[in-house]
Amino acid sequence: MFTGIIAAEGRIAKIEPRQGDWKVTIEVGKLDMSDVKIGDSIAANGVCLTAVALTPNSYVADVSGETLTVTTAGEWQVGTAVNLEKALRLQDRLGGHLVSGHVDGVGMVRSIGQDARSWRYEIEAPLEICKYIATKGSICINGISLTVNQVNGCVFGVNIVPHTYQETTLKHLKVGSKLNLEVDLLARYLERMLHAPHASESASAAQKTNITSQFLAENGYQ
Repeated sequence: MFTGIIAAEGRIAKIEPRQGDWKVTIEVGKLDMSDVKIGDSIAANGVCLTAVALTPNSYVADVSGETLTVTTAGEWQVGTAVNLEKALRLQDRLGGHLVSGHVDGVGMVRSIGQDARSWRYEIEAPLEICKYIATKGSICINGISLTVNQVNGCVFGVNIVPHTYQETTLKHLKVGSKLNLEVDLLARYLERMLHAPHASESASAAQKTNITSQFLAENGYQ
């Protein structure tokens, strides 16, 4: 688990294709690696990755074919900047919100504008996750915990304060840039709780019929 509070901006130092997936080396910038061990999780742009090798200023991780397909990791190149956060410890402050590091979809920057000393970004989310995004709710963008300011269909807005702008990769984004989105875990659980009674009723009805694919095959139905 993570909090969405970015600790450092790193960069992709090396990419090694391995039969459909990648082994990547990520330079960690100012991220403190003194307490990191092999097997620990470090999120890169909101993607939870396991450290399989360490140096004082980098870590190596395997990136699966699935991750390359459903996140922006597949577009990483040597030199790509990434937001880094080490996994949450139980005694840590929860400064952002609970983040799993499992990306729900890839969004796109629709507009960027300055508002006094802050920046306003409009982002378009994939249709399948729009329902989980609510005004004043939490959203994780490239690993950054942010508050949703407004929602219009699948387009939502966030406000980026100067510190977040300077200390993360948001300053590198342009209109059309793709980014990793993770919706609030509570929204996912709430949806499941609302549908659970109907799911259990359907399962119970199916059990009562005693009609299975094996039964149909044995009785001549293909």
